Formats: sequence, C-alpha cells, structure tokens
Amino acid sequence: MGSPAHVVASAQPSNPILDMRVYVDGNAVFFTFNSSMDAQIWMAPGAHTLEITAVDKSGQNSAAIIPVTVTGQATATLSQIQNMPGWESCSAVFPPTHARAGQICAAGLGTALSTMTPNQHSPSLSGASAKFTMGGPTAYSNMLYFKSLGGGTSVSHFTYDLSFYIDDGTAPQALEFDVNQTFGGIRWTWGTECNLNGSGKWDIWDPLNEKWVPTPVACTAFPSNSWIHLVWNFERVNGQAHYISLSVNGTTYNIDQYYQPQQDWTLEDINVAFQMDGNYRQQPYTVWLDNVTLVAY
Repeated sequence: MGSPAHVVASAQPSNPILDMRVYVDGNAVFFTFNSSMDAQIWMAPGAHTLEITAVDKSGQNSAAIIPVTVTGQATATLSQIQNMPGWESCSAVFPPTHARAGQICAAGLGTALSTMTPNQHSPSLSGASAKFTMGGPTAYSNMLYFKSLGGGTSVSHFTYDLSFYIDDGTAPQALEFDVNQTFGGIRWTWGTECNLNGSGKWDIWDPLNEKWVPTPVACTAFPSNSWIHLVWNFERVNGQAHYISLSVNGTTYNIDQYYQPQQDWTLEDINVAFQMDGNYRQQPYTVWLDNVTLVAY
C-alpha cells in the first residue's frame, strides 16, 4: 500500500469504551476515545506492523495486527474538512460528557454559546461551507472546534489552507487557526491567531512556554461579509515546530520562527482546529469556513 493508509476500524466492547489506538511498529500514532475510527495513517516506505487496539473501562482489550508493506509516501491533500463528520468542540473546559471532562480547553472567562452547522449553500465558495456562531452571557468566552484526521511519525510538513467569511469583522476578540501533531509523548502545536482586539497582530503559539508571541504581521480587523483566503505553512524539523509563512488574500509574509514542542502529551493524532474568541461584550458573530484543506507530506 501507499502512505497515508486509510484505516477504518470499530470495536464492540463488553463495557463502555476507554480508547482505541493505532500503533506502527509498536509506536502509538493515533488515539480516539470513540469505539470507531476513520483515520489517515502515515508510514515510511518499507515493512511495518500495523496494530489497532481497543480497551474498555473494565480493562478488557483486543487487537488486530496487520503486516503491511508501504511502497511510497505521497503528498496527501485532505480537502473539504469543514464537512467531515466527527468534529469536536469545547468552551472554557471540556464538557461533562467528554472523557476529558473538566480539563482546560479553549480557556476564557466563561462558557460560550456556539454552534457548528456543516453543508451551508450560502455564503459559500464550494457550495458547502460550515457555519459557526458565537455568543453567550459572559465576556471573553471562547469556543474551540477541532477535527482529528489521522496520525503518523513520517509526515512533517503541513499547509493549512482555508477561506473564511465573517458577518462582523470587528466583533471577535481573536480568531484562531491551528494544526497539531502528537506522537511519542510530544505534541507539536502550530497555533495561530489574528489577535485583532489584543496585539493587533497575527500571533503564533510557543508550545513549550504556552504563550502567544506577536509576529510583525498586522491583523486589526477583517472586512465584513467578504471571503478571506488564509494559508499557513508549517514543518516539524530538528524536533522543533517551525512556522514558515503566512498568506492572506494572496499576500505572503515570511514568518520563519522556531519553537520547542510541548512535553508529556499522550493523545496521539494529527488534527486541525478553529477557535472563536469573544470580546469584552461577548458580541455575537458568525463565521463560515470553506475549502478547509490540509496538505501533508
């Protein structure tokens, strides 16, 4: 087979599921709390042992072990991500129904009121955008949306390409667009935000020190009711998270900043994320995402 491999699996545990994982040659590369998975798994050319495990909350476990030979790794383009099933969301903390209930998620000062509705015909570039609403009673409340796509250690370059449309370009405190890769207990986060009511810059995330760092690129407001094309280029190189470049509506800015990754992280995957931040009035606004694409190699 080629890489990435499309892995679809399901489990029927006797008790509630704890987790499912994918291992390549004994190394965990993908994790889910669900009893099913649909993931892209990147593997270097050569012979490998692919193992899918399921564990329930009583400790019972099972595994499927598959020997595979990878003939080559192609550049993968995962497109129209905004309409894929399985998006997750959380506000200040993960909700009570989540396996990570109570853990910090999007932070902020309260629980935002927010919805995601895929397959919107208007406004749309592709004919199927995803609509995200933002509001709530507490100022500076945020909502994070993220979609897990797969995992692997052999992929290290990512292009996050999307278009967004906002009904009121002055309403957000910030809009955040992220890519995350985790394996071997280490998490590389390429976090980016237009901090329009804060620094007035495009900020990038320092994973190890968990803080935002302003870039020289200004971002003070978005035009309302207009499509904006955003492209970020990242790579994992020499163990670091490298922010390569940013493009906004065809204008490219060289970022070229390196940061150390976050340590002691155990939930393996590659995911993309979008976060909406509320301002000092928690002013309601709506964002549509379209043509959300991750190119990975």
